Formats: sequence, C-alpha cells, structure tokens
Amino acid sequence: MLTEETSVGNERALQKLKAQLNLWRAASLVMIGIFIFNQFLFVDINLKSSTNIQTATNNNEAAATASVDQLVAAVLPEAGVKLPAGWGNLGKQMVAAGVINQSAFEEVYASRGGLDAYSKNLLLAEANDQLVINSQTAAVLLNLLWALGLGNKNPVLDQGLMQDPQYGGAGNFASTGGWTVASGDAMDHYSQHQFITLNSDQQALVERVAQNIYRPCCGNATHFPDCNHGLAMLGLLELMAAQGVSEDDMYRVALQVNAYWFPDTYLTLAKYFSARGVSWPQVNAKEVLGSAYSSSQGYQQILAEVEPVTSPGGGGCGV
Repeated sequence: MLTEETSVGNERALQKLKAQLNLWRAASLVMIGIFIFNQFLFVDINLKSSTNIQTATNNNEAAATASVDQLVAAVLPEAGVKLPAGWGNLGKQMVAAGVINQSAFEEVYASRGGLDAYSKNLLLAEANDQLVINSQTAAVLLNLLWALGLGNKNPVLDQGLMQDPQYGGAGNFASTGGWTVASGDAMDHYSQHQFITLNSDQQALVERVAQNIYRPCCGNATHFPDCNHGLAMLGLLELMAAQGVSEDDMYRVALQVNAYWFPDTYLTLAKYFSARGVSWPQVNAKEVLGSAYSSSQGYQQILAEVEPVTSPGGGGCGV
C-alpha cells in the first residue's frame, strides 16, 4: 500500500517529466523554425546570387560585343583605307600582256555576283586614282596585285628563294600554279613584263621591306612569295616604291592591307595589344608584320594567350 509520501513523490516526478517534455517541445519548435527560416534565406540568397551572376554575365557579354565593335572600327574601318599608290592603267596593261585573261577573270567573278564598276575600272580603264581597300574591294585587289607581283620583272622572282633548286622550280608554288586566269600558262608570264621599273634604291627598299613582312597563312616573308598573298604584297611594294612612298608608310600600308586580307588574325592581334594597353593606331607596324606576330607560327603563340576574334571576310590562297 502506497504511503502519502510516496504519492507526493510520484506527483513531483510526473510534473518534472511534463516540464522536461514541454521544454523539449519548445526547443524542437524553435529548431524547426530556424530550419525553415534558413531554407527561405538560402533560396533568397541563391536567387539574388543567380540574378547577380546573370546580370554580370550579360554586362560582360555586352562589354565584349562593344569591344569587338571597337576593334573592327580600328582595324577594318568601314570606309576603307586609301592607299598611297595610283593604279593608272595597270589592269589594262596586264590584260593586254596576257597575265590576266579577261574572259577567264570575269568568269570567276560571275559566280560571285560579277565585277562591280570599281573593279571593272581597275581591270580595264585607262586611268585610275589611288587604290582604296575595304571589305568589299579586298578580294579583287588581292587578285589584281597577285597578277602584278607575278608578271612584273623583279630580282626577287629571278634570283630569290623562288628559284631555290630544293623546290623543284618556281612553277611548283601556289602563287604560280594557282594563277589559273592567265592567257597560257602562268609561268609564261612569271617575271616577264616591265609593268613597273624600279631604280636601284627603290629595288633595295622593296627587298628590305619584303624581308620583314610575313603573312599568317604560312611562315614565309614576302621575300619568298610562294602563295598569292606573298606575290600580291610584292606587287604592292613595287607599286609603292615606284611612286616614292617612304619605308615607314610602306609598313603602315602593308599592315592595313594584311588586315583586310586576314581580318580574324589582325582583329585578334588588336585585342592582344589592347589587353596590354596599346591601341591599334599605336602599334609598331613593322613589328606587328614581323615573324613574331604575322607568321603562322608566331600567330599560333599569340593564340595561346588570347581568345580569337572572328569576322566575315578574308580570302583563301586561290583566285
């Protein structure tokens, strides 16, 4: 039989147990509340973070787009570049000599929409002013200057690397075998015509500059014009030297012309220099045209340090 003292003890124990249960219940509710609050806070933070990241990404993309637009405006101005070289009737002379077969040349362009009025004048007119290169004229100027570099008599072609026996003859290169719009074989016209006559100082200037102008399609300088871009640049250098263009201006013009012929390359180089605090108008043209930047090997090293920029335009190594 339970005593009164025992009953009182049990009652106290029961009350203590109830108090502990209430305490644990309250603590559990608090923990649940904290957990729910943290979940809402986490979601809110993540939403804000995601929004901020997306906003930053959009801003970066807009900045990158603007940057590319600025590069294009500097490297490939829409209005083009007027070259310090008058063309005269060189196109007409080359057609008459057979370096350019007019019908074959026009047939090539028929599949591309035909020659425009400016290009027809360069090909056939008696008189033309200074050449203007832009995104529309770059390709036809490449071909016309290619014909000039191929046909004009010059020691670079007669005594230079094109005649090295290891290559089996000058006719085995893309710059010669690839010229398929001549009357007869391209080699019938190789260094055979006196379209431009240079004195000894002018010839020395052409050779000196040609040794320092590389092209991204290969690892060779203009002094070894084994592709169309090489012969075209040689023709342009001859034209400028004959008309008294200074050495510094020849490099400046060559860089502008190369940029239109290889837009992706030179937009990427402009981006590379911009990242180092040098704007495109400030670059040293001779340095940029050198092997470290403008040869295929040099440019590949640049690509290891900068994401390339792409742009429509440019031309391959054929007509």
